Amino acid sequence: MHRAGAHWKISAIMAKAVRFCRDRQGVAAIEFAFIVPVLLIMYFITMEASQAIETSKKVSRIGSMVADLVTQQTTVKKADLDAIMKIGTSTLQPYNRSTPSIIITGIQITDEASPQVKVAWSRKLVGTTYSADALKDSITTVPATLNIRNTFLVRVESDLGYEAMITWSASGSKAAGLTSVFNKIPMGETYYLRPRRGPTVPCSDC
Repeated sequence: MHRAGAHWKISAIMAKAVRFCRDRQGVAAIEFAFIVPVLLIMYFITMEASQAIETSKKVSRIGSMVADLVTQQTTVKKADLDAIMKIGTSTLQPYNRSTPSIIITGIQITDEASPQVKVAWSRKLVGTTYSADALKDSITTVPATLNIRNTFLVRVESDLGYEAMITWSASGSKAAGLTSVFNKIPMGETYYLRPRRGPTVPCSDC
């Protein structure tokens, strides 16, 4: 009798185990719970990558736009250069998680057998602050292909530390544990153009 009772209990347990294995209710919900985090991660990575690529293109566009505007002038002032740099920063919109730095340099290459590359004037924007950059007549460098005696160049350098959306907040605080993994991504471009309307583009008050 005792053996029969034990056998019946084992059979009942086995029957319940079989029914549990055959029961498919709730499986879809469990699978969905596993898949959703993966899908969300893929979505955010794709979105962040596309925004980073687009922002990098805009940073490069700043250099060409600012250089183009400066080289169309016959002469400039500090206020003109500041306004042009402000226009350049507007191309980054709607990205607003960090601010770019822009440096505009007028470069005069001397008329000598071994020409020197000198700064004629320079202006920069860092954050929201405008100021002079390199000193007048200080020595600088240009690519060898542009080092032509008795010529003038306008160089524009644009740089941005791109902040990923998942590490940024409007208050400036950072999500814990993410800043070491997602540091600012450096983006930058250097652009050279020659004057369009004369041999040089002088700055009267730089």
